[in-house]
Amino acid sequence: MGAVINIIHCPLSEVGSFIPESSGLFAVCDRNVSYVPERIGAEVQGVFMIEATEQNKTVETVAEICRWLMEQGADRKAYLLGIGGGVTTDVTGFAASVYKRGIRFGFIPTTVLSQVDAAIGGKNGVNLDSFKNMLGVFRQPEKTFICPEPLETLPDPQIVSGAAELLKTFIISNENDNYQKAVEALKGGAGDLGPLVAEAAKVKAGIASRDPEEHGERRLLNLGHTFAHAIEKISGEKISHGNAVSMGIIMAARLAEKTGIAEEGLAGHLENDFASCGLPVVCPFGIGDLADAMKKDKKAEGRLIHFVLPMKIGLVETRDFTADEVVRLLEE
Repeated sequence: MGAVINIIHCPLSEVGSFIPESSGLFAVCDRNVSYVPERIGAEVQGVFMIEATEQNKTVETVAEICRWLMEQGADRKAYLLGIGGGVTTDVTGFAASVYKRGIRFGFIPTTVLSQVDAAIGGKNGVNLDSFKNMLGVFRQPEKTFICPEPLETLPDPQIVSGAAELLKTFIISNENDNYQKAVEALKGGAGDLGPLVAEAAKVKAGIASRDPEEHGERRLLNLGHTFAHAIEKISGEKISHGNAVSMGIIMAARLAEKTGIAEEGLAGHLENDFASCGLPVVCPFGIGDLADAMKKDKKAEGRLIHFVLPMKIGLVETRDFTADEVVRLLEE
């Protein structure tokens, strides 16, 4: 059964008009966008500010949010907004899903990465002992608000980091040649990404609504992520998620070429495009160093690990390998 994913494109000032009546509106907000709660056109009863880092993306942070909600007197009819990037929306969605066995919630994603990917689809997870998203739930926000203002103040590194997820989406589904349009926009110093962000959000929402609990089609959205999560772990989170995804997609393309399913020259094509957009394309770690981390990835089942491999731009498929097979193929 599909899921209802409600994405609303509007300025910040109109968000409040879409939020339903509740016994209290509360927010979990990244400190970097602390100005947002007062600009949404609704009275926010309380704001829990967080340092939105991977180190704080833990069940302990979720517990802190739940304790704070109790102290604020939030009951089962309260409404919780997550305002920030993927870390913020993940911990907010998790907290809202478990507090009093579930309260209503929505998101205002404020980064490119979260607007095109992390805040859409109802996957709410936290890390466990540095392993990515090992604890979590599937639960959809009532609404996800895609607002243009937060992107206008993003520093270039954050835009570039989010660009990897934007390009990833269009490698999976390339309607209207959106992949090339995104490359051209990013080459020109990010250009006007608004329409492309909207298109990418639509692709993600469509896939996630058809396969809300990742039993089939939704796995395709993990393109590059098995490698990326291992890169992030080994780097001690010093390499951002977006940059790790960029490297991971190139590695997935090389693996696809080694197995003979990719269009000839695809890895080189993607590498040139990503580099021209300012994205890193060379992993600083050897494939052998990544193997142990990949074995513990949540997408592993027994000895087999799920990889999403690009066949050409606009077409990807899943393949299962052992970590040792991947090492052998990429070291040849």
